[in-house]
Amino acid sequence: MNEPIHIISLGAGVQSSTMALMAANGEITPMPTAAIFADTQAEPASVYLWLDWLDKQLPFPVYRVTKGDLTADSLKMRTRSAASKYGAGEYTKTNIPTYIKNANGTRGIVQRQCTYDYKLLPILKKQREIGGIKRGQKTVGVISWIGISRDEIIRMKPSREPWAENRWPLVELEMTRIKCLEWMKKNGYPTPPRSACVYCPYHSNAEWRRLRDVEPKEFQRAIQFERDLQAQKAKTDNFAGIPFLHNSLIPLSEINFDKKDDQQFSLFGNECEGMCGV
Repeated sequence: MNEPIHIISLGAGVQSSTMALMAANGEITPMPTAAIFADTQAEPASVYLWLDWLDKQLPFPVYRVTKGDLTADSLKMRTRSAASKYGAGEYTKTNIPTYIKNANGTRGIVQRQCTYDYKLLPILKKQREIGGIKRGQKTVGVISWIGISRDEIIRMKPSREPWAENRWPLVELEMTRIKCLEWMKKNGYPTPPRSACVYCPYHSNAEWRRLRDVEPKEFQRAIQFERDLQAQKAKTDNFAGIPFLHNSLIPLSEINFDKKDDQQFSLFGNECEGMCGV
């Protein structure tokens, strides 16, 4: 039986970029067969520029795959026929974990499905193709490297697929995110960007502030997306609340991210697929 091939799940952030470059330098073995970047088409421009640079540094191919435009898909108005169990009407299918302000004053959060649909599934599909995985295969044919660092071990989860096995090389090496940045600097590499959709509700206040100050065009994209999403949801008959991207339930355009109180911390620990923000 052939040995499983090793493939990097590349988020193009600090951790996965460090992991890929360490492999390129022979510090993590064996050499991966490939890396796969799943594109939601909603990352900031800095991530795509970084990915173009990173691709040129690696001795193995970087495949870019996509399920589609997460932004457009989240805002798309869909029509439900009279034959459906809910009757005729219009709705949107938004699987981003937005915070909800309900009419009765309560709050909630939308179930997150975006990582699974727009990150994990496209990566698995490409892994099957590269690894030549057969339908119904039970033996492990792919070792998937995931860029979770030692300080984020809560995000480590086993593969759901019998033909794939997850591996976390940075955890094996006791590498934290700070140590990744130190390794990059020591080896003369630039500092990678933070990898996440521009409007991800899991952003910390520090990340919203960074986006506002360093990538203002992307921050404006997030503001516009929030407005567009609220407008679309108001037209549907299956969504009574108002969605927000910040847990304060205040529009992004009105939040003072420089205040030291009322902080929103990063919620990537809740991101159970372990694919985003790395």
